[in-house]
Amino acid sequence: MSGIIETQALTKVYGANGAAVHALRGIDFRVEKGEFVALIGPSGSGKSTLMAILGCLDLPTTGTYTLDGSQVQGLSGGELAKIRNEKIGFVFQSYNLLPKASICRNVELPMLYAGVGRKERRERALALLEKVGIADKADKLPATLSGGQKQRVAVARALANEPALLLADEPTGALDSRTGAEVLDLFRSLHEQGHTLLLVTHDPSIASLAQRRVEIRDGLIALPEGVA
Repeated sequence: MSGIIETQALTKVYGANGAAVHALRGIDFRVEKGEFVALIGPSGSGKSTLMAILGCLDLPTTGTYTLDGSQVQGLSGGELAKIRNEKIGFVFQSYNLLPKASICRNVELPMLYAGVGRKERRERALALLEKVGIADKADKLPATLSGGQKQRVAVARALANEPALLLADEPTGALDSRTGAEVLDLFRSLHEQGHTLLLVTHDPSIASLAQRRVEIRDGLIALPEGVA
């Protein structure tokens, strides 16, 4: 298998000298194509910092990060934005849907930024809404949907540009347990279809549903018990 994510000796330091905070202390992390990995860690572990770097929302202080064959460290803001739009599909806890745009238009948005024509955008958006089970809501506004339906729209939008990586940050955090389970079933289905997923969570029960669980603690990847 080929690596979608590969980091080596990744560090992130905020501040300087006596006020320096070492959020990441040398992360070696790899996700293979087609894997479903859960990244778990408590508040203050460095989980959010690592997610921001893996999602090309921030840059490391030192170390290397390769995303689907592209070196990330040292890129400009514009270059990072291009990689985010082309290679990463984001699913957030708060959905981040445009309230005055139709469901279909929300899904089309990443394709608009990528320069996809209007007819193709519409066709692909409708196909993605069908894939996540809410094609009948295409012309509705987000306010008319339940939380679970909004998250399905967010998943469809994340898949719009056929990204190398689907990055989900606490995607069930705003949902009740039954609806959250339905969204996790959707993620499992996407994994079975060959998508690469990285699920960021603080909840061990959610992390256990992934193919592989990776724990971060005090800015380092925690070794499994019994491994020195």
